[in-house]
Amino acid sequence: MGESEGWPAPRPTGAVDGRVTVPGSKSISNRALVLAALADGPSTLSGLLAARDTALMRAALAALGVGITEHDGLVTVTPGSLKGPADVDCGLAGTVMRFVPPVAALADGVVAFDGDPYARERPMHVILGALRTLGVTIDDHGTGRMPYAVNGSGAVRGGKVTLDASGSSQFVSALLLAGARYDEGVDIRHDGKPVPSQPHLDMSVAMLRERGVQVDDSEPNRWIVAPGPIQALDAAIEPDLSNAAPFLAAAVVTGGSVTVTGWPAVTTQPGGQLPEIFSRFGAEVSLDGGDLTVRGTGRIAGVDLDLSEVGELTPVLAAVAVLADGPSYLRGIAHLRNHETDRLAALETELTALGGDVNQTADGLEIRPKPLHGGLFGTYHDHRMAHAAAVVGLAVDGIAIENIATTAKTLPEFPELWSTLVG
Repeated sequence: MGESEGWPAPRPTGAVDGRVTVPGSKSISNRALVLAALADGPSTLSGLLAARDTALMRAALAALGVGITEHDGLVTVTPGSLKGPADVDCGLAGTVMRFVPPVAALADGVVAFDGDPYARERPMHVILGALRTLGVTIDDHGTGRMPYAVNGSGAVRGGKVTLDASGSSQFVSALLLAGARYDEGVDIRHDGKPVPSQPHLDMSVAMLRERGVQVDDSEPNRWIVAPGPIQALDAAIEPDLSNAAPFLAAAVVTGGSVTVTGWPAVTTQPGGQLPEIFSRFGAEVSLDGGDLTVRGTGRIAGVDLDLSEVGELTPVLAAVAVLADGPSYLRGIAHLRNHETDRLAALETELTALGGDVNQTADGLEIRPKPLHGGLFGTYHDHRMAHAAAVVGLAVDGIAIENIATTAKTLPEFPELWSTLVG
């Protein structure tokens, strides 16, 4: 099958049995890069993810004047005087398009932002409006989208700002990460429906505190970051637990056993909830000295899950649910309509095209089991859609994945790792 016809998803002849080591967390990697760029001295990061999203972040920070060097797998970030003019390519990376503008506001000069064609459709008015409230000048031609330019003066006043972060927790994290470097710090208040992906907010706060930044999040929907230095910190990056999802799902779907190495005992990553979630699907889960093992039981139970905190896991979980023996309901994920693509519409479209019974609700998906058939599974330039397609291919002949290369966004090794595991 040619590349234009899609990548043939391998289907195992029996139960999958294997061990997988996944690279570093994209979410932690890009937060660590931003904090290191704003720190009071050089930081060395080990285990940093090497993928498109982190490459875009490194290039963005380097364009602003940050020194970034790599030797023997260690990345050293040396803060510099932030200056424009500079051009930032966001690609399709939400962390770059949301985390870098508050950093660029500290630069002296104009910083222009653009990205992939679909990135130009993603709404940015929440973060741009918040920055304007904090005293930053931005030229977006009134669109609230890319391309736009941040006109930095070398400092940001900071202070109080109210925003609606119900579309993405990244809007809050973006201001948290840079806020300590603003003259008055930042006092962020959320006004709207609940903020999704609470683990990612917990991650941002924890990483700030590790670097000596005072963050008060004792009041619901309010985060106060005190002005002051961000301490340099040499840090090791955890494995990306969300990228472990398709591999662990392989055990559930095939009735096999998959172990992911290096699983942290405590984590703020959304993927940390996967053991409980796969238990709900009927799998047996155990953690032994950093090895997380999921064993399928030969039955996939239907589930009713609130995924509001872990929305990024939805594509893989939907792929498991479509193979279950009863109906499933995935809730709390309306915000996925503004991710790399409209993930709810994409999942409904692609799984239905394979014969599935999948329908959108106001805040999620209803999935009822039906026999599936092969076909080309569209990915919409979305790495997690490709992961979902691979999971379906474990149980259905003839699944072809359009643009498997999109997995390079966070896991360039995915096709090789998947083929090795599945056989």
